[in-house]
Amino acid sequence: MRIGFNPHKDKKQEASEYFHQVVIPVYIPNQDDYFKDSFAILKYCMESLLLTSHKKTYFTIVNNGSCQVIVDYLNNLFEEHKIHEVIHCPSIGKLNAVLKGLSGNNFQLVTIADSDVLFLNHWQKETYAVFNAFPKAGAVCPTPSAKSFKTYATNIWYELFFSEKLYFTDVKNPKALEEFANSIGYPGFYNKYQLDKYLTVSNKDFKAVVGAGHFITTYRGAIFEKLDKKYSSYKLGGDSEKELLDLPVVKKGLWRLSTLDNFAYHMGNSKEDWMQHKLDEIQPNEYVAESKLNLNTIPSTQLGYWIKNKLFAKFFLRKKILTQCLRYKGLSKEAAEHYL
Repeated sequence: MRIGFNPHKDKKQEASEYFHQVVIPVYIPNQDDYFKDSFAILKYCMESLLLTSHKKTYFTIVNNGSCQVIVDYLNNLFEEHKIHEVIHCPSIGKLNAVLKGLSGNNFQLVTIADSDVLFLNHWQKETYAVFNAFPKAGAVCPTPSAKSFKTYATNIWYELFFSEKLYFTDVKNPKALEEFANSIGYPGFYNKYQLDKYLTVSNKDFKAVVGAGHFITTYRGAIFEKLDKKYSSYKLGGDSEKELLDLPVVKKGLWRLSTLDNFAYHMGNSKEDWMQHKLDEIQPNEYVAESKLNLNTIPSTQLGYWIKNKLFAKFFLRKKILTQCLRYKGLSKEAAEHYL
């Protein structure tokens, strides 16, 4: 039987002091074979995240069916007030775990990162700089890729095809691209032409790389307000990232971009000496985020999405046509022929 009146009924939530959420799903079911170094990798990830993030960052870690050692570690981080939220669930798949982390929260920016990311100094500051320079930025990755220029980026090509703002420029940190290739066990992932030039978009003197990856990306929080899908049938891969992370950005008429330089590393599942060295080089964060970013709503229509990302893409992505477009945007004939 209820007696009395609940004092919290009809009262609004107090405004949060945080505006940037970081969601990290963690799946380490054991410490054998493939996962034998995963706990150490996770520790590098968390330590680097906590060292490099500003005080208005809200940390949400989703345990996606990990073993007890990981459960205890995450609970300890929470009890020590190092993270704000830890969610425990059975193994439901990476993207479903991410959705649990998003649910019940409302932040202007949301970073979704894998648990094998090593965060570097200035990753937030440089990410914000891209959002500030490009009003249409909807997702920003702090690890550029020379191969991201055609993946859910045809809307940028369509809008800037005849503009000098879209052009190939020198890769700022080719070593970082090579290190990423090594981290995924594919040293030849980038050829010499891709290590030399990448496609960029410019706003006066400021540039960003066209396209964005998945292992760490910051999104406008509004991207996830009305998702067409709120469940993935895949544990990992499949069309889960496309449906829940890529399409929602371009459907809102927004761009997927990356920073020029590298501000995070992909560690993979094997512990290596360089990881501790990089962690030791990190300086305590001195960046103070005074307030939220000024992110204006960009008008978008279903027709505009269809024209830029379906109709235009159907012809643009044909190899012969795309090769000529690469030349038009600054690559030599030889480079264009080997770039795809």
